[in-house]
Parts: sequence; structure tokens; C-alpha cells
Amino acid sequence: MTAIQTEPERRRERVGTDGPAPVLDVVVPVYNEETDLEPCVRRLHAHLVGAFPYTFRITIADNASVDATPLVAGRLSDELAEVRVVRLEQTGRGRALRHVWSSSDSPVLAYLDVDLSTDLAALAPLVAPLISGHSDVAIGSRLAHGSQVVRGPKREFISRCYNLLLRGTLAARFSDAQCGFKAIRADVASRLLPHVTDPAWFFDTELLVLAQRADLRIHEVPVDWVDDPDSRVDIVSTAVADLKGIARLLRGTVTGSVPVARLRAQLGRAPRPVLADGVPESLARQLVRFAAVGVASTLAYLVLYLLLRLGMGAQAANLAALLLTAIGNTAANRRLTFRVRGRHRAPTHHLQGLVVFGLGLGLTSGSLAMLELVTQPDRTLELVTLVGANLVATIMRFLLFRGWVFRPAGSGDDTRPAGSDSEEAAR
Repeated sequence: MTAIQTEPERRRERVGTDGPAPVLDVVVPVYNEETDLEPCVRRLHAHLVGAFPYTFRITIADNASVDATPLVAGRLSDELAEVRVVRLEQTGRGRALRHVWSSSDSPVLAYLDVDLSTDLAALAPLVAPLISGHSDVAIGSRLAHGSQVVRGPKREFISRCYNLLLRGTLAARFSDAQCGFKAIRADVASRLLPHVTDPAWFFDTELLVLAQRADLRIHEVPVDWVDDPDSRVDIVSTAVADLKGIARLLRGTVTGSVPVARLRAQLGRAPRPVLADGVPESLARQLVRFAAVGVASTLAYLVLYLLLRLGMGAQAANLAALLLTAIGNTAANRRLTFRVRGRHRAPTHHLQGLVVFGLGLGLTSGSLAMLELVTQPDRTLELVTLVGANLVATIMRFLLFRGWVFRPAGSGDDTRPAGSDSEEAAR
């Protein structure tokens, strides 16, 4: 039987800082960035020269640009000794990062977006725990305590919903998957990158999910971040690609095509914890239990709604039926789906369950209101509408239960203050 690794055993060796290769390789992926590239690289170079105590390289990864980006990159490379250019003939941020990181000779690898939305003051705290051996992967987080973020409400809402979706579907414990400011140890990257297949924006999420499943230490650094108003990211197409990526990772988890056990062994991590029956806990098992509770709750809801409808209006009957079944649903999912025992945090769970209930109420009541605006529905059409709305509400409920209400206490990633490792790495 393999013993669970203690904290000292989890720690990696400190990165050597006196070798011939630069300690840090910072990749700047670009596509048609002839205007922003030069000020970005010059600002980054000046910051590293003045504030980074080790050798470094800046790699411009040109993703098949068709404007003057290659000329600007070449000029910068000729002028600044620490700058090099890698040209790819296909687009895709993930493709560029995988290519450059896989071939780099630096022990610490990083990347940042060319718009420099993230304050460069966070760069040293980002890489310090990797150099010291404290962590394996480091990410800038716009959602961590202490971050200062300037961006519109739409992007803020989308970002928080995406991370909630990751917590609900993939049990992600990192707080910000897509901030363009990340770093990784090269020895870890060499194990993970062959299994990261997305060539575009989902690359970050896939890398982090694999790192978490392999029990690697993910260090989060709160960042100051200012939204780029000229960002050319297509939110709709990116969201669709992300949903496809999540579905692919879920399928890989269920089928075993994602080699989690082998990765853990290669990276020196203990086997995943198992349940009493010897089978690892999985999303599929939770979904089965949640579905069973959901079916019972939906039947109870429909029966209650039909009984209450005899003496009150549709909205009132919907409210009363939802409230009664929501209380029972939260209690059943707490015990059966997420295996939470005892009274610890039970009041909090039920309070959060009522918040989830409120969202479900808004969804179902809104559906009824919309229905009544366009037609005079009979009882059958009311029921069909409510069943459809409840299906959507059920999906939302599972995501919120898994990613928020019953999220294990202390499941967040490494929250050690960044400064502690900054000081250690500098010694």
C-alpha cells in the first residue's frame, strides 16, 4: 500500500539558477499584433532587466501573422539579446505555447498576453514558488482575494460563470482558468503537455485540470488587471469551444482516456484516494445519484403543484411546490449525492440551497410569465413548460451544488502568500 506523501515529499528540488540556459522563458503568443508587439516586449524586457534577479529569455511566438508582426519581431530580436522569435504556420495560442514550451531549455516557463492587461509586478511572485520548488504550476488570478480588476460587468459575469461551470463539472479548485498570465516548471510541463490537445483558448483550462488531477501544486497569485477594450477574442465562439473542451475532458475522465494514474506516478504523486468500496469517486457517480434525487424531487414537485393548483394560481402553486421540494432536495443531495455527514455546516448548506432554489424559481416563474404573455396556456402546456424549465434548473442546481454549496472546505489551491516564496527564491 502506497503511503500518502507528506508535505516535504511533495516539494520539488529548487531550480538551478547558474546553468547555461536562461532560468525563465517568457512566451508572448501573437497573431497580427504589429501595433502592440513592440511596446509590450520593450516594457517586459525593461521590467525583467530591472526587477528579475535571474537570467531570462523572451520568446515571441508568431501564430502565422499576415501583417507586419514578423518584421517587428525580427527587429526586436536583432536589437535585444534576450529576445528570440519562433514562427508557426498555424494559428492558436495553445499550439504556440505547447510548441515553444516543449522545445525550451529553460527550467521555468511562463506566458503572458501581448496586451499586458496584467500588471508585471506580479511576475516575480508568479515564478518564485516554481524556482524554490514550492509549487509546480502558478497562475495569475483576477478572482483571488487581493486582486484589483478593471473590466466591464459582462466580462466579469462571463468569467465567474465559466469558473463556476468548471467547479461544477470538472471539480476545478483553481479560481481563474483563463487569465493570460501563467507559469510552469519545465519538468512538469514535459509530462503534462503530451496530453494537452487543445490548440486554442481552452489550452489553459485543460492544462490546469490535468495538473489538478495529477495532484500538482497550483499556486495562485492575485493580480492587478485592466481589461483591454480592443480585445479581438470572439466571446461566443470561445464559449462554444470551451464547452466542447469541458465535454471532452469529462468523457476522458469517465472512459479513462485521460491517463491520470500514470501521470500521478510519473510526477511522483500518490494514487488517488478511494472510497470504502475501493473505487475512486467520480463525476459520473455523483451524476447518477443526483439524477435519482432529481427524478424523485421532480415527481414530488409535479404532484404538489397539481394539488396546490386546485386552490391557487399557477405562480403561487409553483412557488409553494418548489420551496417544499427544494428543502428536501438539498437534504437528499447533501447526504446521498455529495456524501456530507453530520451537522457541520448544515444550516449554511440549507441557506445556500435556498439561494439555488431562488434561482430555479426565477427560471421557472420566468418561463411561466413568458408563456402567459404569448398565449393562454392550458394545464398540459403549463406542465410541459415547467418540465423544460426544471430540466435547465436541474443542470444549474447540480453545477451550483458541486461547485459552491457542497464544495469541500479547504479545497482551494495553494494560498500561501506570494511574498514568502518571492523572498525564498531570491535567496
